[in-house]
Amino acid sequence: MERVLDTAALLHWPPARLAGGVCASSQRSELERLSPARMMLVEAADIVWRDAPPSAIEQAKTCASATGDLARLSDVDVDVLALALELEAVLVTDDYRLQNTYRHAGGSIESVVNAPSKQIWIWELRCKGCGMTSPLPANVSRSKKGPVGECGACGSPMEIKRRRG
Repeated sequence: MERVLDTAALLHWPPARLAGGVCASSQRSELERLSPARMMLVEAADIVWRDAPPSAIEQAKTCASATGDLARLSDVDVDVLALALELEAVLVTDDYRLQNTYRHAGGSIESVVNAPSKQIWIWELRCKGCGMTSPLPANVSRSKKGPVGECGACGSPMEIKRRRG
């Protein structure tokens, strides 16, 4: 079975272990930014670099929206997820949001260094002030952390939290 490698694998695995893995083309610039020296090693590895088709990217966004993970995934993460979905491959990642989304979609994961996630979580918006909750809309602003809007009831910041119960 094919393996789609997240950037964590590119950073931590020996080049021989990367051989035959599939990576998104957008990961090249991310890896170059994080570790130019490592990028040179990775370029010598036998990796298949691909771009996911627009239909797979839309499918990835739909899957990530279903769990509420889309707001905290980068564009590179979405590309990696799209490739895994398109190829029905094992997704190799330490990113718990990618693991969560891909497992929710029925995919198999393999961790890089850290232990894999133990369960699937669904995320929601929760007000820091009054505690009101609501599902994450598909168009919620995407960023790695911080508030994602204001509460319609009290005006306090809304945060992404794991659904209770």
